[in-house]
Amino acid sequence: MSIECEKLDLSIIPEVNLFINGRSTPAAAGGYFERLDPSTDLVASRAACGRREDAEHMASVAAANFSSWSSIDASERAKILRRAKDILPKYRDRFAQLMLSEIGALNEWVDFNIKIAADAIEAAVELALRYAQNPDINTAQKSYTVRQPVGVCLAIAPWNAPIVLAMRAVVFPLAFGNCVILKASELSPATHSLIADVLHDAGVPNGVLGVMTNAPEHSEEVISSLIAHPSVRRVNFTGSTRIGRIIAGIAAQHLKRCLLELGGKSPFIVLKDANLQLAAQAAVYGAFLNQGQICMATDRIIVEQPIAEAFIGILKGMVDNLIAADPRRDGVKLGPVASPSIASRLSALIEDALDKGATLVTGATRRGQFIDATLLDNITPMMRIYSEECFGPIAGIYRVGSAEEAITVANNCEYGLAAAIFTQDLTLAKDMANRLDSGVCHINSATVKDDPAMPFGGLKSSGYGRFGGDACVDEFTEVRWITLENP
Repeated sequence: MSIECEKLDLSIIPEVNLFINGRSTPAAAGGYFERLDPSTDLVASRAACGRREDAEHMASVAAANFSSWSSIDASERAKILRRAKDILPKYRDRFAQLMLSEIGALNEWVDFNIKIAADAIEAAVELALRYAQNPDINTAQKSYTVRQPVGVCLAIAPWNAPIVLAMRAVVFPLAFGNCVILKASELSPATHSLIADVLHDAGVPNGVLGVMTNAPEHSEEVISSLIAHPSVRRVNFTGSTRIGRIIAGIAAQHLKRCLLELGGKSPFIVLKDANLQLAAQAAVYGAFLNQGQICMATDRIIVEQPIAEAFIGILKGMVDNLIAADPRRDGVKLGPVASPSIASRLSALIEDALDKGATLVTGATRRGQFIDATLLDNITPMMRIYSEECFGPIAGIYRVGSAEEAITVANNCEYGLAAAIFTQDLTLAKDMANRLDSGVCHINSATVKDDPAMPFGGLKSSGYGRFGGDACVDEFTEVRWITLENP
């Protein structure tokens, strides 16, 4: 679609309501807020302005349906969720249109989301089925343990990978027999609401899943109400460290357990014996996929001095043509960042670094919400970009004298989500991986890598708890100790 054709008929702008008890339901107080297209500033979607009254009602509905959903055999829940996996591709074009208009997503990013969301469904089902066998139970013994679903789970998903992160937040607790309330992002309300359509279409019963949308100014009210509700027993949140701290504080007041997957500033270490072409391809992919708006994006490129110039030259050749533009145009590889505030913050990070001695390898002046792929060399600790998460199409280059110094620089950061190491010395790489402060580390591959069957989460200010793998079981089940004595 050309830019000239962007004058939309308001009647076709998606309007989404709350999803309660299997039905599209307007907010009790009425009203809708608008999400603007980051490429055009035209209205992308309208969503219901949920408030405290709606949150409490949604939690009560979920609580009323918990007993029936949790009592269904795990294999039956698995069949329903696998149907969702099977029909997900049928929703691809609807997701693509919503992600394009709400967050400026390219088709590559849509397809990545669809694929990993399907993988997340399968990983959740397989994990729940394995634990449904309850290996801890031996009723011939007089003392044993059981695992049971916890009740209602609150899932707070972000806008940047709206399909996969919302689906992950929802299907793991659902698979274990919990009811779920998905708190949609204000930046992707229609995209997140479509998740409910997929699951409802697959056969998830009415009342088991609710979706809450709210205007930005009502987020704290809605989240506080949901966490405080007695039926809500667990909270999972993926998003910024700043908001994660707020959610953890509210949850602590009510003794509610949280799974927090927060910010990152992923180091990408390139040692002097690395395959530079392979490393450069992985760095560009990790730094600029989805405009760098990924929690595990390559933020810090840490390169040994002997190969720095050669490596930077290869990077520059790959990045020079990554010019941000409206994804509707043919050949565009980089879309807009999601909001004016994000664009302003990123522009300020670049200006601060340049003012303090950084060298611009490639990049250009911000154009509204369009920021070209930007590489900054000679980053030092006095610059804001040294310690602040970018979460945009910017990567800083840090030159070091040795592998040991690379570890020091990588760990000199409050975040600890993902990391990558490129070297041909796998023994050294494994040793370095063990010493890095990160929840995830990839050797000779990009920082952006996803396998929903593996435990994913961070250290330090990147949060706590894990999605995926056996570590995930504790997040969505309660373990109980049972004893019995003969009468």
